[in-house]
Amino acid sequence: MSDLRITRVGGPTVLLEIDGWTILTDPTFDPAGRTCAFGWGTSSRKLSGPAVAVGDLPPIDAVLISHDQHGDNLDDAGRALLPATGVVVTTRAAASRLGVAGARGMRPWEETVLEKRGAEPMTVTATPCRHGPPLSRPVAGAVIGFALGSPSRPGVVWITGDTVMYRGVRQAADRLDVDVAIMHLGVVRFPITGPITYSMSVGGALELCERMQPRVAIPVHYDGWAHFSEGEEGVRSGVAAASPEIRERFRILDAGEPIDLAVAER
Repeated sequence: MSDLRITRVGGPTVLLEIDGWTILTDPTFDPAGRTCAFGWGTSSRKLSGPAVAVGDLPPIDAVLISHDQHGDNLDDAGRALLPATGVVVTTRAAASRLGVAGARGMRPWEETVLEKRGAEPMTVTATPCRHGPPLSRPVAGAVIGFALGSPSRPGVVWITGDTVMYRGVRQAADRLDVDVAIMHLGVVRFPITGPITYSMSVGGALELCERMQPRVAIPVHYDGWAHFSEGEEGVRSGVAAASPEIRERFRILDAGEPIDLAVAER
């Protein structure tokens, strides 16, 4: 049995089967074609649907939602599945809005522990994000990433969440002992705000890998929506241009195809 199985569903949505836990991140299962408004005159169109249907998911122990205010991170179909899942972990603001019993709201560097019979406890640590330029938080809203750790796992699985590169993310990379990094990329831009970006580039991902030296780095959330300015081709070319030491750490996953990673010895 694999110690860690990762399936990229599409967009930010990842299915993690880790140390006896089944965890879903940022559930988005609406079909292609919808247009989502993000506020202040910004919007985007969904270009592709999920590679895994809701009906094909295993029972979910926990859902990690980096933020609920943007439809490319939590859509209608994703919201509909929440009552049938286990624990929901998200921002404090989202926990108060979702209407899901027992939702756990967190601020950066707060921790919560997931417990169930037959599995090791899983510690979830919220990590800092800034979903846009300085002073954008009142518009973009609160966002967090997640670091997942268990007693027998050497290093955490870090999901960065939607964020630009800034001091808080660099501090997280320095502070965490990261085994597997799942990084939200795509360089989100909108015509109305010109060159301003709202998510990380592959260059930022490479910088983070230089800092934290993860065993495996997995880019996600760079395709499937019209507001991404750096799609799969840009991610692949950026990784290809990296030094061999960094390049060999990256795994660009085909949507819907799981990969298995054994626990590394350290």
